[in-house]
This record gives sequence, structure tokens and C-alpha cells, in this order.
Amino acid sequence: MGFHEVRFPTNLSFGSVGGPERRTEIVTLVNGFEERNSLWAHSRRRYDAGVALRSLDDVEALLAFFEARRGQLYGFRWKDWADFRSCSAGGEPEARDQLIGTGDGSQRQFTLTKTYRSGAERYVRPVTKPVVGSVAVAVGGVALGLHEGFSVDATTGLVTLASAPAAGAPVTAGYEFDVPVRFDTDRIQISMASFQAGEVPSVPVMEVRI
Repeated sequence: MGFHEVRFPTNLSFGSVGGPERRTEIVTLVNGFEERNSLWAHSRRRYDAGVALRSLDDVEALLAFFEARRGQLYGFRWKDWADFRSCSAGGEPEARDQLIGTGDGSQRQFTLTKTYRSGAERYVRPVTKPVVGSVAVAVGGVALGLHEGFSVDATTGLVTLASAPAAGAPVTAGYEFDVPVRFDTDRIQISMASFQAGEVPSVPVMEVRI
């Protein structure tokens, strides 16, 4: 799958609409009860970049980005302004935000994840596109030094520790991250008269599996 490690202009994604989508199969039985089955292990996000366009310069930037990605051909990074940190919306990421694994004395590689909790239920989301320079890691609550204690692949979210944590030691991380997406159309239609009158084009964007 073609993917460009470039972020969609953040001034254009700010103000966009979108969020996670699930795929659930629902069968209604003859007695009125339902059987429900989740077809996806992980949610997939969709956005509309068109609603964030505010000026002719924005339109020009969108068209340039769209053409450089060849429409739907190449994926790219997207900043979801509603959910782009390992911590709470009003906080700053730090090394103890998210549990990404537990040491066993030999494992050195761990994948970044973000856990969403509601009551007793939780969902663990893979994070594959951390922002370069934003990742902090701790083992047993002690922060590690970048390039000395760990390294991170910003294209996959894979964290490699310099030495394997002791058995039972929690491995945690804090970070900012992007969503891997692609355009969900090969066509963008813009009428300048309509745009200047307040109508904006629809520019659908959807998350892709990495």
C-alpha cells in the first residue's frame, strides 16, 4: 500500500468533522430479540476536510495536496484535533500515560497503544503513526532517555528498548500521534461562486489499516 509520511495541513484539518466508525451486524430474531456481532476488531475513523476550508488559499493548498497524493492512491497523516494525545485532552503527554506492555526479561520491542476506558470496559487502539520527537517511555515508572534507553519507529509505532525490562516491570509511554488516512474520493468539485457564497465542497477522508 502506498503511503506518504506527510501530514495533511493542520490549519485545514482544524475545524473538520469526523470520528470513529464501527461495523456491527445485527440480526433480529422472530421473537424480537437481537443478536449483535462486531465485524471489526478496531474502529475506523472518517473525516470531511471540506468544512474546514475558509479561504481561496485553503482551496489551493487542498488541491495541491490532493494532486500530490494522486487522489486515493497514496495515504497520508492526519491530525485528529479531538484525539491526538496519549493523555487527557487538556493535558500534556508524559512517559507514564499509557501501558504498552509488561517486561518478561527478554522482550525489547513494544507497540504503542492507547486505551479507552468506560466503567469496566476498555478498548485498546493500536497507534502506528506517532509524531516524531513526541514519544517518551518509562520502565517501572522511570523515564528513559531517547536514543540511550529506547528508539521509536515513527512510521509503525514500534518502540525498541536498549535492554529488556525485568519480568513484571510495566512499560509505559506518552506521545502525540496522527491517524493514517487516504482520500475517499478521486474527485474534488469546487465552484468558486458557491464557495464564496459560503458553500464548501465535500472532501471525505478515511482511516486506513497499517
